[in-house]
Amino acid sequence: MSDREARVVEQVEKRLFLAGKWQDSSSGATFGVEDPSNRKVLCEIADAGKEDGLHALDAAARAQPEWAGTAPRERSEILYRSYQLLMERQEDLAVLMTLEMGKPLAEARGEIAYAAEFFRWFAEEAVRIEGGFATSPDGKSRFLVMRQPVGPCMLITPWNFPMAMGTRKIGPAIAAGCTMILKPAQQTPLSALALAGILGEAGLPEGVLSVLPTTDPGGITEPLLTDGRIRKVSFTGSTAVGRKLLEQSAGQVLRTSMELGGNAPFLVFDDADLDAAVDGAMLAKMRNIGEACTAANRIYAQSGIAEEFSRRLSERMGALRLGRGLEDGTDVGPLIDEKARDKVQGLVDDAVERGARVLVGGGPGEGPGHFYQPTVLADVPFAAELSTTEIFGPVAPVLSFDTEEEAVRAANDTEFGLVSYLYTQDLNRAMRVSEALETGMVGLNQGVVSNPAAPFGGVKHSGLGREGGRVGIDEFLDTKYVGIGGL
Repeated sequence: MSDREARVVEQVEKRLFLAGKWQDSSSGATFGVEDPSNRKVLCEIADAGKEDGLHALDAAARAQPEWAGTAPRERSEILYRSYQLLMERQEDLAVLMTLEMGKPLAEARGEIAYAAEFFRWFAEEAVRIEGGFATSPDGKSRFLVMRQPVGPCMLITPWNFPMAMGTRKIGPAIAAGCTMILKPAQQTPLSALALAGILGEAGLPEGVLSVLPTTDPGGITEPLLTDGRIRKVSFTGSTAVGRKLLEQSAGQVLRTSMELGGNAPFLVFDDADLDAAVDGAMLAKMRNIGEACTAANRIYAQSGIAEEFSRRLSERMGALRLGRGLEDGTDVGPLIDEKARDKVQGLVDDAVERGARVLVGGGPGEGPGHFYQPTVLADVPFAAELSTTEIFGPVAPVLSFDTEEEAVRAANDTEFGLVSYLYTQDLNRAMRVSEALETGMVGLNQGVVSNPAAPFGGVKHSGLGREGGRVGIDEFLDTKYVGIGGL
């Protein structure tokens, strides 16, 4: 590591953030955090176990009544101070994220800004939690509607957006008045620990938040979800793990928010602005090295423009520079680990065996890290595995279609329904197809849909609930009705 990299890693606490205090794990165990660009261990951090989880839950349950009674403006100001600190430390936090996750530094800077915006957005929402008052239809009573925090929450975040997925969950929980236990992904715990330090510095009271990195996620989460004191679980990750968490949550009838897998279709009609469509495809496919649930997983180009679209996309993908995220000029960093790279290679090999043509890329990158070349595949058959499997890597399969009906049918032919993308200059078609697509979000002539001010989430096996926007805080609030009689 360079002196700068060593300094950034050194200034992050390596212990658990347990009920607002830095502590070693109860067992004294630690685990290493790897740089995916060279497979070197960056540092060792505390490895939480079941006892640490229960300790955090005890603290969250104790703190909940007082925290729920905190003035909304006070919660708002904690969030706004945290927003300011994130932006002040954007550069160091971006370096830290690139070290543990691999994304290019420019993208890491963008994620810090995106993450900070969730705190600013929910700082504003904290003081706008509203109820209601009405007269009953028969005039004999009054209806009073209250909005109250749901209670202690379990928040589980993935490795691909280690800061933004934390703030997207912590922001509304703080705004609503809920205490929290955050379990970050094993691969990227340093960003979460840095975030915990910032929240503590911003004035978050002890007991409101615990951050528990662990190599035994099931050993932490299952006892907490079945305990009875956790009242809400918010998870971002794979559909398979989401199903398991839903099963564990059922016994205590927990409120759940699930942002799960995706298989995003990207539709390009023959009347589209091809330059804009290629720009959008590059954003939708290559954001975060393709390791995003919103990544374009299946690109459908209408037969009349499919060849030209594929050619332009290949030129753009082939021009990307693969390398360590902290090196100048790097466009594409490493995948998160060897398993991820092997999965991507397996999907490409399967497609080629079934008749797909490799236009650019098609194999691992050089060096010790988990690199994979930006890849475009043409003539991809609908039977290829990557048509139904989330790729999570820099591979763009292009499939062709003839009619609008065929495109919509192919796009919806999946158990997932997170996001879809659509490029056309025909307004009527844009509205028809947007309404027909079975996804929670649609990018109409744009390749990025994520925005803290907009509701994020999917349908079908892509999840439950929404994060962000005006509705994001609703996931952390219960509605209580008080009927007032004797009037």
